[in-house]
Amino acid sequence: MMFKRHLGLRLFVAIGALLAANRLVAAQTGQAAPKPYTVENGKVDKKTFNGWRRYTESCLRCHGPDGAGSSYAPSLVDSVKHMTQDQFNEIVVNGRKNVTTASESVMPPFGTVEDVMNYLDDIWAYLKARADGVLGRGRPPRIGD
Repeated sequence: MMFKRHLGLRLFVAIGALLAANRLVAAQTGQAAPKPYTVENGKVDKKTFNGWRRYTESCLRCHGPDGAGSSYAPSLVDSVKHMTQDQFNEIVVNGRKNVTTASESVMPPFGTVEDVMNYLDDIWAYLKARADGVLGRGRPPRIGD
């Protein structure tokens, strides 16, 4: 099991490096990075729908329904507007601790949680579609349904 987990993390790092390289090439050539989601007539592709499912299972309890935030954790829809996928991945994998004079908030690391790590791109696609304003709240209908 431990070998499988380490292999999964190495694969995740390799895929992340490849995606980052693709985004860098797009930025250098002046091309817009491709959207990680597909939304047609209010319906989403399989990846984005799966991102909604995985978000609902693993993230909703802290970040609230539809990524809108809660009294416990911030809106991921707002956060995703101001970060790259690499920054998002870094926070999810390693966690984060914010301490101010008024409060302390902790995002635990999910780097060893397979249900999150195996679908991190899907969760990003869902949240990015929400942040870009092309996907509303609630269970998204799927293309082909």
